[in-house]
Amino acid sequence: QVQLVESGGGLVQPGGSLRLSCAASGFTFSSYGMIWVRQAPGKGLEWVSFINSGGGTTSYADSVKGRFTISRDNAQNTLYLQMNSLKPEDTAVYHCARQYGSSWYEYDYWGQGTQVTVSS
Repeated sequence: QVQLVESGGGLVQPGGSLRLSCAASGFTFSSYGMIWVRQAPGKGLEWVSFINSGGGTTSYADSVKGRFTISRDNAQNTLYLQMNSLKPEDTAVYHCARQYGSSWYEYDYWGQGTQVTVSS
């Protein structure tokens, strides 16, 4: 069955960096685009970033553009999100998700998430 397991979250000061990882299993990882979404306390899910199956196409929400970088290692079935210049408003649970269909914004499976807290 499809499994997505995120890791790498934690507490970081404003301006700091974190690198999230997502280990995928149960499907052919290299055949799917992947997505990061996040959910801040008391808010709905927010789309953060997309990467296509080969890694050559990426897209970012305006709120993270220039600060976050999505990447993938198809040999290791792993998705990454490098987060730099973190702000308190980046505090959220971050989930990786498998793309559904051809939309960069729709997904059919997602992981349990990893907590990112940006605070001094």
